[in-house]
Amino acid sequence: MQIIEAAGELISFSGYWAVSLNDIGVRCGVTNAAVLHHFGSKEKLLMAVLAHRDEVNRIALATGLGVERADLYAVLPTIDLSMICAAMVRRNAQQPEIVRLYALLSAESLDPHHPAHEYYQKREATAISTFASAKAPGGNSPELARLVLAAMDGVQLRWLRNLDSIDLVADWELASRRILSGS
Repeated sequence: MQIIEAAGELISFSGYWAVSLNDIGVRCGVTNAAVLHHFGSKEKLLMAVLAHRDEVNRIALATGLGVERADLYAVLPTIDLSMICAAMVRRNAQQPEIVRLYALLSAESLDPHHPAHEYYQKREATAISTFASAKAPGGNSPELARLVLAAMDGVQLRWLRNLDSIDLVADWELASRRILSGS
């Protein structure tokens, strides 16, 4: 777990390509060989970082929505999209380094040769499908889900650039009201 956490921290500040196995090993007080022994490659370590963060975030989302982790995907269609997004944003406001990790990797993985390229394609499709399954005023659709996801990403990027002066939760509440209720 220490290697995964260290890799996530380093990548969130420098990006995947700029971080070496040596950097991660030094942060953990182990050799490159030890890192490779546990993960096999830098690419597999990156996938372990993303899988770990996804699981932690799924648990936090379930908690934020007051549902059991095992029931999360079954109950999402019964919950308002605005509530799902608000729970996600409240969680993200507490972890700017994780939001930065996902933002940096999302941009880097636009390159089809990036090891997280396919992961981010699947992640976006899953997010859109999940958002499209939730309740929304006037009905929901993949188009609305895509716009909500894009707005959430945009609000979070502005926040990352101005952590001291932007209230992520307040900005998202305003954007959400405008997008989801038209007011």
